[in-house]
Amino acid sequence: MSTPPSNLPPVLRPEQPATRSLGDLADRFGAEVRGEIEGISLRGITLATADLRPGEAFVALQGVNRHGAEFAASAAEKGAVAIITDAVGADAAAASGLPVLVLDSPRARMGELSAWVYGTGPGDDLPLLFATTGTNGKTSVSHILEGMLSQLGIVTGLSSTAERHIAGQVIVSRLTTPEASEFHALLALMRERGVEAVAVEVSAQALSRHRVDGIVFDVAAFTNLSHDHLDDYADMREYLEAKLPLFRPDRSRRAVISLDSAAAAEVAERAEVPFVTVGTPAIAADPAFAASADWTVEIQGEKPDGTRFALHGPDGQHLETIVPVIGTHMAANAALAMVMMFEAGYAWERIVAALDGGRIEAYLPGRTERVSGDRGPTVYVDFGHSPDAFEKTLAAVRRVTPGRVLMLFGADGDRDATKRHDMGRTAVQGSDVLVITDHHPRFEDPAAIRDTLLEGARQARPDAEIHVSSPPEQAIVDAVALVGEGDAILWAGPGHQDYRDIRGQRTPYSARELARRALRDAGWPVPEPHWPVPYSA
Repeated sequence: MSTPPSNLPPVLRPEQPATRSLGDLADRFGAEVRGEIEGISLRGITLATADLRPGEAFVALQGVNRHGAEFAASAAEKGAVAIITDAVGADAAAASGLPVLVLDSPRARMGELSAWVYGTGPGDDLPLLFATTGTNGKTSVSHILEGMLSQLGIVTGLSSTAERHIAGQVIVSRLTTPEASEFHALLALMRERGVEAVAVEVSAQALSRHRVDGIVFDVAAFTNLSHDHLDDYADMREYLEAKLPLFRPDRSRRAVISLDSAAAAEVAERAEVPFVTVGTPAIAADPAFAASADWTVEIQGEKPDGTRFALHGPDGQHLETIVPVIGTHMAANAALAMVMMFEAGYAWERIVAALDGGRIEAYLPGRTERVSGDRGPTVYVDFGHSPDAFEKTLAAVRRVTPGRVLMLFGADGDRDATKRHDMGRTAVQGSDVLVITDHHPRFEDPAAIRDTLLEGARQARPDAEIHVSSPPEQAIVDAVALVGEGDAILWAGPGHQDYRDIRGQRTPYSARELARRALRDAGWPVPEPHWPVPYSA
């Protein structure tokens, strides 16, 4: 409810929103009405006064420290036509002079409300909707899927941790999955612009916090489950339970499930929609189980510029292509996305014609993204921030690196601290040289975070070459000084992000640009950047 930092990207709205009667909203949702609502129409709905536009309704929710109804007067000043709130906030909201609609649990009804306001519910005319959930790979699957759909000639949309795409327009993201009001507005805008298919990254938190309520995805996919987000969930059981609702008929119509992680068996057992499975025996926790999948992935080769693989289907389908990033796990992600397209109804012959024998045309921002040139050490910037992600990405870098592998990483403050020892252990076991630095300290002491990472690494390999360097602007300079021609640096954590969160402030920061500067200052050539310029208010 408070004003967001000015460097946050904008919340998007349809350019020609339909108007809805406030009286019809009250009737449909059984709201208690306080004030006069006859003849009032609304053009949108939002949870934040900072994003409110004239003609919209402001939904005032109970926050951690304050109730949103305290901001009702500000909403009125910005042109809100009504306040929607709960019984606790009703009196404070009425002081704004606006009509107030009182609902039980408005947070839990945001999806329904937003879908009705924007006309983006299950029975409305929408693009094909694809959802991907799992611990790792959600962003990669989403971007690869969008790239392949574009190769088929489809007008695409995307909503991922990294970016929002609307028929070619690129906007930096705020959240992995936007709030329900923002998400439905985004879908309405995509529909206006002729988008035919949308790839959406759906986090466990999005499901728990009602961000994708009011949406039924045409195809939902599961990548894997590994240690992460135990700051939000009590244990791994609760974390898995948070993801399973995506595979119910009120959330999706069909599913594609990767059998590469141990949790896949339970996801398949408890899915309540028709599904098919995909397996990559070369990287699966249980190779035999993965080999039993309907679709199987065969790794054919890895080079610094991509991974070649073949996908084999249940009815003799066969396709060979290259995903433009390193890692067998990236081939598994691409195969999952291909099967999602097939399950959505795209003809196999059309998929083969676009992809077989060629190369997937997809840009994965901050996912094992190479930022270095043809000479000198190879530097990859990656968003991975879990032990499982570290293990897979380090192994991929190792396979294409003739020299030494240096790992540079930090950990989030005020997030799941239970994984920090495992992060240190996995990082040191997969690298020749380790450099520990800072990431988003938030309100934690960064030195204490570094000490915990160092402790985990030292316990795993007491004799390893480990350096501690802070801040990260200096750490990448130190890392480049420790490597040479034929070596590689994997800088894990920051990926595509253009800021660091330091005591609640978004400090401008780009690991990609810092790495390029460190290489250039060390005398190595660097290519021109190929990533989009971040949004700046």
